[in-house]
Amino acid sequence: MFLLLVFHPILRRVFEYISSVDHTIASPSHKNSPSPSDSSADARLSRRVQFDVGFACLYLLALHGTSALKVVAILYINFSLAKRLPKPYLPLATWVFNVGILFANELGKGYPYAEVARRLSPWSLASATSLSETPGQNWGTYLDNYGGLLPRWEILFNFTVLRLISFNFDYCWSLDRTGGSPLEVSNAFMRFLSSTADYPKKKQLDSSELSERDRVDLPAKTKDYSFRNYFAYVLYSPLYLTGPIVTFNEYISQQRYTPRSITRDRTILYGIRFLISLLTMEVMLHFLYVVAISKSQPAWEIYTPFQLSMLGYFNLHIIWLKLLLPWRFFRLWALLDGIDPPENMVRCMSDNYSALAFWRGWHRSFNRWIVRYIYIPLGGSGSSPGIWGKAHAIFNMLVVFTFVALWHDIQLKLLIWGWLITLFFLPEILAGYLFPKGRWHNHKDAYRLICGI
Repeated sequence: MFLLLVFHPILRRVFEYISSVDHTIASPSHKNSPSPSDSSADARLSRRVQFDVGFACLYLLALHGTSALKVVAILYINFSLAKRLPKPYLPLATWVFNVGILFANELGKGYPYAEVARRLSPWSLASATSLSETPGQNWGTYLDNYGGLLPRWEILFNFTVLRLISFNFDYCWSLDRTGGSPLEVSNAFMRFLSSTADYPKKKQLDSSELSERDRVDLPAKTKDYSFRNYFAYVLYSPLYLTGPIVTFNEYISQQRYTPRSITRDRTILYGIRFLISLLTMEVMLHFLYVVAISKSQPAWEIYTPFQLSMLGYFNLHIIWLKLLLPWRFFRLWALLDGIDPPENMVRCMSDNYSALAFWRGWHRSFNRWIVRYIYIPLGGSGSSPGIWGKAHAIFNMLVVFTFVALWHDIQLKLLIWGWLITLFFLPEILAGYLFPKGRWHNHKDAYRLICGI
């Protein structure tokens, strides 16, 4: 992986240099051509997507071998749903298909070719025996032997499902655009996506200077919702395995224009932060034995309540670091490649006094994905004032954490975990209803004390 971190961005730059030279020679200027900025942005998008598609094919084959065909088949079915179904049916079909894929991958264990061959051709065992092959083997067994570096492709496919849903909904919502530039977005459409008001009727923006929020909310051009762009987005190599998650709209926007947030100094500092985090993990594992203690199945009754609480507390820190390291590594890879995905862990887990703030800062890109594609479409915090609005928000949280539990794994204990988290939110939600922040502008110290309690 560290070799890819170096060679992938270098290969990108070599490819773009060669492509840009060929494009300059082969494309003389025309009077009716688009403006230079639009033309160069479209050319940049085309070059980068072309490279992403080619590298993604090689990357997918190296990771999953013959199982790459299964991944591509799922991608094609999802794309067909988006393009062929009428708009009113697309949201429901997208959820049914993708949640169904989560269940099917779990129950089918990645659909081994040997099992597929056995079910499709029961006579294959007899023919294999007649050819003096090992009994019980078939052509599927042969294909399964070439499963790549990660034969169990379904384990991390949950992240791919998020991108499949993102493409379908971004495309579906783009159909609400009544024409003109994608940067001219209606007030109703922007209010639906962001659940905040006060947008002007037409919002003209410089496409090369978009904020992170605008890159997510503004739809791409109609022609950008193509299979090639979709394939490049879903299988974008630096973020394919574990994210962070970027939406389709944001991916296309950043492929057109390099975000201003990406600078050499900032990327170098981020790499240093990653190395410090890696060193911190090594030090903790070397000097703190909480993981070894918990894995050894000790007699828990010999520990005092304080010792048990410290075991849990430092175990949670190690889990936080264990997740932070791959997310920062792949984000660093993306930054070197010219894409700025969200930072997943924006604050230390100890730096929280709020349960709601804790979950907003833990796997932040997933949290933002949930808000955009589940929480806001369900009504968000509720438009009704008073207790009914809070009840609506709690119900939406219950739906959200039900999906989060199923997305992690199809297990009853995870469903119970998700529902318990919603229950743990209730005291904070009720306290926020009884002590609204807006009434304490002149008593900030007292409000801080109330929040701490």
